[in-house]
Amino acid sequence: MAIRFRKGLDAQAEFARRSRPGLKLDREPTTSDRWQQPSRMSSTLFAAKVMVLRTRRGLKNLGFGPKRHQKIVDGGFQTIIAQSQTALRTDTTSGETLLQTGKIENLRIACRALDGTVIPAGEEFSMWRQLGAPRSSRGYVLGRMLQQGCMIPAIGGGLCQLSNALYDVALQAHCRIIERHAHSKIVPGSSAAFGRDATIAWNYVDLRFSPPHDIQLYARLTRDRLIIRLLRHANDLTNSAPVSQPRTEPFPAPSGPRNCHSCGESSCFRHSPSAASPPRERRAFLVDEHWPEFQKYVDSLARFDDVLGVPINGAWLRLRRYAWSMAECNNVRSASIAGVMRAVSVRGAASSGSARRATEIAGSGRIANSLARLLTPGIEIVTVAQSYLPYLHRGGALGGREVSVLMSRLPMSVLHARLDKAFADHPDRASLADFRAPAWLMALETEALAGAAHIVTPHAEIAAMFPDRAVLLPWRRPETSPAGARPGRYIVFPGPTAARKGAFAVRMAAMELGLDVLPLGSELEGPDFWAPVRVMKQVGWEDAAAVVQPSLVEDQPRALLLAMARGIPVMATSACGLPMQDGLTIIPPDDPRALIVELKKLAVPSNFRASAPCA
Repeated sequence: MAIRFRKGLDAQAEFARRSRPGLKLDREPTTSDRWQQPSRMSSTLFAAKVMVLRTRRGLKNLGFGPKRHQKIVDGGFQTIIAQSQTALRTDTTSGETLLQTGKIENLRIACRALDGTVIPAGEEFSMWRQLGAPRSSRGYVLGRMLQQGCMIPAIGGGLCQLSNALYDVALQAHCRIIERHAHSKIVPGSSAAFGRDATIAWNYVDLRFSPPHDIQLYARLTRDRLIIRLLRHANDLTNSAPVSQPRTEPFPAPSGPRNCHSCGESSCFRHSPSAASPPRERRAFLVDEHWPEFQKYVDSLARFDDVLGVPINGAWLRLRRYAWSMAECNNVRSASIAGVMRAVSVRGAASSGSARRATEIAGSGRIANSLARLLTPGIEIVTVAQSYLPYLHRGGALGGREVSVLMSRLPMSVLHARLDKAFADHPDRASLADFRAPAWLMALETEALAGAAHIVTPHAEIAAMFPDRAVLLPWRRPETSPAGARPGRYIVFPGPTAARKGAFAVRMAAMELGLDVLPLGSELEGPDFWAPVRVMKQVGWEDAAAVVQPSLVEDQPRALLLAMARGIPVMATSACGLPMQDGLTIIPPDDPRALIVELKKLAVPSNFRASAPCA
């Protein structure tokens, strides 16, 4: 049973009639629909009625209540049959900013609970049964709630925007509506003027519906919008309703609900003398492996009250890989347990690159889930490492926030497509197909990257994929002394020895030209890969004729940067991420003929025999 308070709807009704001829409203306004100032007595009576109704509903649910449905990560539900998009921020007055922030946090928590829920055909879905109680112990905060004709602060406030959207998509998908209650007032920007709203109140005012076929809920927040979709299984060929256009237009509501910050009713017992000023937008930096380029970028943005989240406190433990520092920030937190678990697991993984990569991806998910706790409601801007991005996106932690991504590698979709093509061209090179990330993880990363405000990277090829959003950082060259003017005697291959790094092209060029090779990385293609090429060991770079890397993919070209700093010629592909500059020759990936042509230009002495040990 719903308690409905008859309030003024005249302006909204008139607007609805003009803009939607023939539209039938949920109800017609009456002459008694006028706002009345709430009193302590009326509020006490309201609370008593609520207690009675909650008790009645609770007792009824004990025996005949709907069940809680399961969530499925990758169940094949891909066809969109209904969708709704609504703005997250509709009231920009200073007094309402904090409550809007709280509302968005409540929506994050609720969407996290709903996203992926599968509702079988004919079964009843209850919003409150699926969400549970909106208590502060479960992370819910003060948001905006409509009560007695006023917008007031309340724990879990703002969830009506979610119930509105769920009701809208349920109607689009021809679900059977079991329980639905209209709002007593129209909120600016909402669907209430058109009878597409559904108010809720724990746990006596619920939204319940039953779908005609199996569906899955999609509930996500972008920077500015709440997106709700109903999905059907990809192989379900039964008839379905077409998806209608999402309702996103702001509806004028000149007599909409009053709020405690701007109503001007100083005699009301809820009146606050002054509204708190909204705080400065705080930032969080959730980083992974330390790159000097990313360190400089973070330093340029961080302030004292911002948050730095690291997997391991490398500065304290003196681990160079995680040696992040933030002179301007006094709030550094780590995911120590998850970070150590990932480091130990990767070290103990099999020597193959695929095993190590799979272990590292799983460990990054645990670290991301641990660092997500740092994203408190006051965090409006997030800079996040690419390795954490899909997990934080799936958990809803990034919704309603401006997101910048520290990109350290190609997007998984691009990486997989590139390796798949190379393997199709060279099916004998098994390492090209040794690892692929799960499809659901790749889809999450693609979706999260599409919604990111900025793509931050020093990698030129990656930046070129996002021309409108990329922040291209300069690579940091190491400080070193230039090499001498002695003639080059061999070529350096940074490695590791793998097909994706161009090892086959280097071996073929070395065999044809009679060159010696100094490989720097691990041997991933077998111990006899370089035979009959002579492999140099325990020698420096001073006599190198060139550093060569015809890679298909390369994340950190540190060896190439060191070579150019020493004045040694570099031959690399655009996949190495270096911009055009002196000392760099761009060659096609995995193309031995093009590499041979460029090496001949250097006149490298062949068949050189040194006293250094050779393989």
